[in-house]
Amino acid sequence: MFNSIKRNSRLAAAALGALAIGTIGFSTSSSAAPLPFFPFLMTPPTEAAPPPSVEAAPPQGEGRFELPARLRRQVVNYATREAPGTIIIDTPHTYLYYVLGNGQALRYGIGVGRDGFTWSGVQTITKKAEWPDWTPPPEMIARQPYLPRHMAGGPGNPLGARAMYLGGTVYRIHGTNAPETIGTHVSSGCLRLINEDVIDLYSRVNVGTRVIVLPMTDRRADLGTTV
Repeated sequence: MFNSIKRNSRLAAAALGALAIGTIGFSTSSSAAPLPFFPFLMTPPTEAAPPPSVEAAPPQGEGRFELPARLRRQVVNYATREAPGTIIIDTPHTYLYYVLGNGQALRYGIGVGRDGFTWSGVQTITKKAEWPDWTPPPEMIARQPYLPRHMAGGPGNPLGARAMYLGGTVYRIHGTNAPETIGTHVSSGCLRLINEDVIDLYSRVNVGTRVIVLPMTDRRADLGTTV
């Protein structure tokens, strides 16, 4: 019996030695069979770090997208009879002009309404808001029922850093967290600027500022030439 136990012990030791050699071989060959599974050798998983809060998010994705030169804020020559301080929306060319006077205006690149959602006319700014909340109007909810019914202001809000409300309409001049949409026809009728530009415009206008929105059919040559 004693000899049998010794023989079994030698066999067990040999088997473990063979397993160890095989394990070394597996670890040095990319084409070898997978390693044997030993649960007791596994490292316990670490708890995943919590996602960053909305408040810590970078502002609206800006800095990761550079506007084309023509859409950057700049002073241009602009002949108009409108009084200084007036806003003129050049819908077909996707520009917003803030009239400075003396034949000049400050031009901003904007995003305008998509096909079927452009509009024109004269309005005034009736309200201003910083980091505004967003409550989609019923008409928008009817078209896009998946939209939230209300969203608090902040970096993730589609109205961006500032909003200027136009008359009694549902339209606004506002910021955006999608700067790549500037220069395009994308919205449901609102007029959007990158956050840096909407903050600048917001600081220049007051409640009561006149806003002239030109129709898509007004396709005259761009009147704003670089100074």
